[in-house]
Amino acid sequence: MKLSEMKLALKGLDQVVFKLPNGEIVPEHFHVTEVGGIHKKFIDCGGTIREEQVVNFQLWHADDHDHRLSASKLVNIISLSEEKLGIEDWEIEVEYQSDSIGKYGLSVVDGEFVLTTKQTACLAEDACGIPAQKPRIKMSTLQSENENSCAPGSGCC
Repeated sequence: MKLSEMKLALKGLDQVVFKLPNGEIVPEHFHVTEVGGIHKKFIDCGGTIREEQVVNFQLWHADDHDHRLSASKLVNIISLSEEKLGIEDWEIEVEYQSDSIGKYGLSVVDGEFVLTTKQTACLAEDACGIPAQKPRIKMSTLQSENENSCAPGSGCC
């Protein structure tokens, strides 16, 4: 989700709800402790130099159970970060504390912001030497009528 999509989704909302990938709701007394622009410049294992820019939101909650972040307050925080930090319409990354700091993507479903899982990947598979995955054959479709036999040429042996 890009920052412009989040701002659009916040319009008309009274409260902001974040949901974890497992369906659990982030406690409603969460804080957005940081909004920042992250510029990452790196080299992949194939030697290609790459750059990535994201808007980073850090969610955190403490024991102040009466705290509530309104949608309008979050819009104001976003506007201030755009103005003061030069943040542009980049993809959003959300940091949230669980067993360790987790990094998530973001989508919106029925007025709730859903943290989506992110995965690592090799960006230079052609240069990395990882063999292509072989196709898997379901053995039950290759067996003959007699479940315990294997006909020559059937591919099951």
